[in-house]
Amino acid sequence: MQSLIYQRTIIGYHGCDRSLVERVLLRRERLKASQNDYDWLGEGIYFWEYGFQRALDWADGIARLRPKIVKKPAAIGAHIHLGVCFDLLDVHFTSMLTDLHPIFEDTFKKQGTAIPQNGPAHGKDRDLVLRKLDCAMLNWAIPQIEEDLKVRFQTVRGVFQEGIPAYPGSGILAKSHIQVVVRDTDCILGYFLPET
Repeated sequence: MQSLIYQRTIIGYHGCDRSLVERVLLRRERLKASQNDYDWLGEGIYFWEYGFQRALDWADGIARLRPKIVKKPAAIGAHIHLGVCFDLLDVHFTSMLTDLHPIFEDTFKKQGTAIPQNGPAHGKDRDLVLRKLDCAMLNWAIPQIEEDLKVRFQTVRGVFQEGIPAYPGSGILAKSHIQVVVRDTDCILGYFLPET
């Protein structure tokens, strides 16, 4: 298990409404785990690793789509200890998913349930931002792996290539980012208000 513990602290940014930033900083409220069926890394509290502007852009997008949820786009910073991390930037973990995927599919088939699929949020969405398959797979696989390894994963970390090319012919995409989902709030060491 020692090799699974990341002795690393990162800075993450969570996009949200300005009023939530204030309530969290004043310890009147805690960030809540997301449990949408399309969340990219399964359930937990989402942060962009070292991505303040990306978090702010996300909050701005939600403000345009759902102005009752986000009225004043903002981002809160957090110091996060990755702890026991299911790191999708490491082939050790992605190979576990590869090995478990046939069992995952069989489980859904035996239940007579359709296997979720990743899909677009709208017609022009080439990034397939509704990650229903990935969410279902991670929410199903992580408890299986935890039981097998006798560990509890505190965070999940993944890289996502997203957006249009940064310049013509580029393999660098404009919205690429590393995302961290915190499953154990003890990994959040503290919050701060980022400088804008």
